[in-house]
Amino acid sequence: MNFRPHERIRRRPEFQHVYEKGTRIHSRYCTVFILPNAGGVGRLGIAATRKLGGAVQRNRAKRLIREVFRRNKIATGFDVVVIPKRDLLDASLSDLEADYRTLLERRLRRR
Repeated sequence: MNFRPHERIRRRPEFQHVYEKGTRIHSRYCTVFILPNAGGVGRLGIAATRKLGGAVQRNRAKRLIREVFRRNKIATGFDVVVIPKRDLLDASLSDLEADYRTLLERRLRRR
């Protein structure tokens, strides 16, 4: 299963909408904004700023986040925007998956 174009948040207004209306959740590796969407598809946006590091580090962080999102389709019907922290670069994929899963399951259980 690939990460399809309709599963992406790309435009600035879409990011702004999730930031303003969504719920912010902090974790060890990232900050996540989550907002229910009208479509039945989970969508992902990644905001990797220069504060994270150079282009190589930012791209690696984005690849890791996309892979975690692709493997764990637990946020169907939600827009998810992830802002990675520097600790993410040193974490293993299994650590990131466990962190993401517990983060979203905790949030989705509350609803």
